[in-house]
Amino acid sequence: MTDEEYSKLLDRAFSKLPELAAEHSDFVIPTVDSMVQGSKTIIRNVNAIADKARRTVADIARYLSKELSVPVNMEEQRLVMNGRFSNEELNTRIHRYFELYVICRECHKPDTHLEGAGRGMFYLVCEACGARYGVKNY
Repeated sequence: MTDEEYSKLLDRAFSKLPELAAEHSDFVIPTVDSMVQGSKTIIRNVNAIADKARRTVADIARYLSKELSVPVNMEEQRLVMNGRFSNEELNTRIHRYFELYVICRECHKPDTHLEGAGRGMFYLVCEACGARYGVKNY
């Protein structure tokens, strides 16, 4: 079989394959709904963010506390932070949280969970593709 015959057979085989639809994900990182009261910033939709991330509110609160270097506490389904922060700044931090601790780096799906690895480390384990990454504790 010559190279030309092989190329024709290969082209014919590829032409008979069905067209694959582009993979479309309906996952959207939620935006922060916050308000500033005096010297405190309140995130009103922290439960929705935690549900979308499939993490606890305490995990997100701990991450924001470390990132913004402020004390954070829960009051009636809201996250209260000492300090004045804009929506843009909070959205940037939440997006970064999702990139680091929620979305798989391999298949880009949010179907992940964290497993403890000891010594301040976690494994980000993807339930969709099986990838496993080491991530630093927040």
